[in-house]
Amino acid sequence: MSVVPIDRWKVWAAAVAATLVGITLPAVTATPASATTTAYDSTYYKNAIGKTGTSLKSSLHTIISSQSKISYDAVWNALKNTDQDPNNTSNVILLYSGVSRSKSLNGGAVGDWNREHTWAQSHGNFGTSAGPGTDLHHLRACDVQVNSTRGNKDWDTGGSAVSGAPGSYTDSNSFEPRDADKGDVARMILYMAVRYEGGDGWPDLEPNESSTNGSVAFHGRLSVLKQWNEQDPPSTFEERRNDVIYSTYQGNRNPFIDHPEWVEAIW
Repeated sequence: MSVVPIDRWKVWAAAVAATLVGITLPAVTATPASATTTAYDSTYYKNAIGKTGTSLKSSLHTIISSQSKISYDAVWNALKNTDQDPNNTSNVILLYSGVSRSKSLNGGAVGDWNREHTWAQSHGNFGTSAGPGTDLHHLRACDVQVNSTRGNKDWDTGGSAVSGAPGSYTDSNSFEPRDADKGDVARMILYMAVRYEGGDGWPDLEPNESSTNGSVAFHGRLSVLKQWNEQDPPSTFEERRNDVIYSTYQGNRNPFIDHPEWVEAIW
């Protein structure tokens, strides 16, 4: 077996190293896995592109605050359009359960669907007058009894199974939606936190880490909502809903459906 003397090996290694020094390797660039590009980036979102943190949040607030407001009564018919079942145009898809139910069964009786505020009205006491109380970007069709179970609870994981909403759980102060709705809820809540910053007569809505917020203008838990946003990316149903609200009712968009990566960029 031939053996390369150590001194000769050192000379060879030094020559190789010197050769490699002159080689310029191509630059490696990384794009976040969740980064997206939309047709609205050069128009609707042009003043937000490239920003992060409070600067991005402020820019998005200015952009989405330009909206038309509707009455609470008008929300009924709006939800029949925004939440329409893509496989049955006579029905709506209910939040938390995924059940397809007749549009005509809107009301307050058992078996009906009603208007769920994902950002609970009591978290800021904004009621149902035109504004946050009627903002379609956080209002969804929901089974009456399931809506009652959710109440005004914060968002968190765990608890007991929710009757009528398989995959959803609740305890004394929090509610966990089924996996297919987790991202939807997160993006609706964080939309509200950007849209309502304490101006135009409405409270400053913000996410926090509490699950016992009661009537203060906060909703928790932010860390859980961020996880849900990553876990459950925007669906075709959610994207269509965003388009319909923008083109038919309010004239504004939920930026976190268009750019879910902006959640992490802000929070």
